[in-house]
Amino acid sequence: MTGRRSLRTFRPIEYVSISVYWFALSYLWNSVHPIILPTLVPLMAPPALKGSALGVLTSLGLLVAVVVQPLSGAVSDRTSSRWGRRKPFILAGTLFDLLFLLGLALAGNYWILLAAYLALQISSNTAQGPYQALIPDLVPEGRRGAASGAKQLAEILGVVVTALVTAHLVGRGQIPLALTAMGALLLATMLVTILSARDQPRATAPRTSIALAWPQGLSSSYLWLLASRLLILLGMNMVRNFALYFMADVLNMPNAALATGNLLAVIAICVLIVAYPAGHISDRLGRKRMNFFSALLGAMGAFLLPFSSGRVVLSLLGLEFTDVLIYGGLIGLSAGVFLSSNWALATDLIPREQAAGYLGITNLATAGAGVLAGLGGPLIDIFNARQPGSGYLVLFLSATAAYLLGALALAGVREPRGVTQYA
Repeated sequence: MTGRRSLRTFRPIEYVSISVYWFALSYLWNSVHPIILPTLVPLMAPPALKGSALGVLTSLGLLVAVVVQPLSGAVSDRTSSRWGRRKPFILAGTLFDLLFLLGLALAGNYWILLAAYLALQISSNTAQGPYQALIPDLVPEGRRGAASGAKQLAEILGVVVTALVTAHLVGRGQIPLALTAMGALLLATMLVTILSARDQPRATAPRTSIALAWPQGLSSSYLWLLASRLLILLGMNMVRNFALYFMADVLNMPNAALATGNLLAVIAICVLIVAYPAGHISDRLGRKRMNFFSALLGAMGAFLLPFSSGRVVLSLLGLEFTDVLIYGGLIGLSAGVFLSSNWALATDLIPREQAAGYLGITNLATAGAGVLAGLGGPLIDIFNARQPGSGYLVLFLSATAAYLLGALALAGVREPRGVTQYA
């Protein structure tokens, strides 16, 4: 589906049907990683090892995602169900999500928490691998920047709900209720997706083995994009995953969960401001330069964060903004520009007939960044043992370096011609 006619026939409401489930996925993982797990882990691990315990937990979970998401995507590429290639996986994965969220709520020790979290990674990524292929499946090339922007809007709404709901519930000790809200949203948005998205069944199942269905002959540009994505997301994840501990240990915030929620809200608002227009701008000016600009913004925010004090530096419309929130805003602007333009660039570089498999490979960079970010936990514990608070300085400077290296890796990406002229 290409050309000007297809651009006109892709209706605005279809952006909603292919993006709404991202809202729930964003709410889920932006609640679990920066708020739920950092709150539960200190209850089940020694205080001096909480960073390491959290890092091991998230790294193992994201290693699972590295395997499951591209595998489920590749299998869905070959599926010939009359319900479509993607919908059966979205339905099954979501239903199992509900079960494993219950496991998180009932976890009484670290090992049960780990088991429930790993199971949730399996079920969620079983759904997400095929789901993310709906953009290249259904959206014309000249509208993919806008579709990626809509995807990011949905994800940022998930972060906003995290700040408004999860942070407040966890701050009051109501973790089971917070997990229940996640399950309800996953169920509702899954139903909207499978009832409204125009997922077409494949006529016949291919005769090739699943090994041959795996994406073949990855281009050098695609590999450089994966490297850049991994590094930039590594910087983002280092900040996000350990923000709650930084708030509690360095800034001495009395309610670190609520403070982290406020930081996430500022980041979300900044992303909300720029995500959709950044997708459109990338359609016109090119994805690569937008990715580069986002990396520089992120590096600036990560570099400034460890030097923050939590003092109010700006009053606007009756609201007070601390230096932490201002620096977090830079990371939010970076994330908004990066996430919309980077996803659009990835969809430009892949063959449509193997879209889910290729985008699952893209998740190797996404999940790999999370795995490496988990190493920040032991890094914090080691340096904090030598000098209290120094671990967070090392962490944020490492995040700065990751952003800058991600910008440099973009030099190896050759942006396709002829896909940015329909905006």
